[in-house]
Amino acid sequence: MRKIKVLINEEQINKRLDELAKQLMEEYKGKDLMFLCILKGSAFFTVELAKRIKNNIQFEFIEVSSYENNESTGKVKLNKDITGSIEGKNVIIIEDIVDTGRTLSFLKEYLLQKNPESLKICALLDKPSRRIAAVEADYVGFTIENKFVIGYGLDDEQNYRNLNYIGYVEE
Repeated sequence: MRKIKVLINEEQINKRLDELAKQLMEEYKGKDLMFLCILKGSAFFTVELAKRIKNNIQFEFIEVSSYENNESTGKVKLNKDITGSIEGKNVIIIEDIVDTGRTLSFLKEYLLQKNPESLKICALLDKPSRRIAAVEADYVGFTIENKFVIGYGLDDEQNYRNLNYIGYVEE
């Protein structure tokens, strides 16, 4: 097993999820929401955030990829599209990490064509030092430095997603 250093512990994640949920409930008071979970990395974040929100939430799932062997390919590929309509809905894209921004830029443009009432981005992590595409999350859990992070849904070649904290491999 690799030596993993904790970057953001479970307590810090839970506290920030409570804060994000409160912010979303205030901004969308009395409105239904649609959480659009980007598979696979955002599954943990989506579920844990949704459990804290009192609004009615519908769920959609989409899978895109732009990484091969932990490196960005520069191209975004739609692997699994949404199955229902988002027209007229308050859609919040739930993302694990905003890195280069290519994936979210692609998704935002793609989803706006489907006429949602509103479209915002909620990211657990933001890594602005790696940004290539001009896209910003509307809600951010934590801003981090340029480290390859794992845990809480984030993976290293499909491993370590199930850690209850966010860490990095110590070299």
